[in-house]
Amino acid sequence: MARVTLDCRSIPSESNCSLTISGEPDEVLRAAAAHAVDVHGHVDDDELRQGLRTALTEAAAIDVEPGAFVQLIEFTTDRIDEIADIEQEWLEAIGTDRTAVWGIVGADRSDPRRFVQVVGFPDAEQAAVNSKHPATSRIAEQLRALCDGDPVFRDLDVREVRAF
Repeated sequence: MARVTLDCRSIPSESNCSLTISGEPDEVLRAAAAHAVDVHGHVDDDELRQGLRTALTEAAAIDVEPGAFVQLIEFTTDRIDEIADIEQEWLEAIGTDRTAVWGIVGADRSDPRRFVQVVGFPDAEQAAVNSKHPATSRIAEQLRALCDGDPVFRDLDVREVRAF
């Protein structure tokens, strides 16, 4: 059975809860219902559980092995929310032609305007296909306009992967 995640940040809340629960669907639903009752004061009923079910998402898995390709993109902006919106538009525009398989965005703790995005591809050739897609070209210009200066790209061939 597929693992799922429920992220409280995706559910409107007055408490700005940041809890994320991952696991098998039934166990996540039970834990999320208990959390909603205990922390948020909800009543455990069918309406609550249905709302929680709609918030479940497939758990993210990052599968990387030697021979894969990752791109690091460092950029500075005070418009990160707009960048996230544009990236969502790109996902919809590129659809099934997308060759990127995962992505991570991290914020620099010492400079809250600096971000690093890491994007994974099966290999460098697939990254090139993704890069040449018209949807990617369109989005790249929009993203540059939201950044202070040009983003810095690092194209990396994965040589080794270790689990710690």
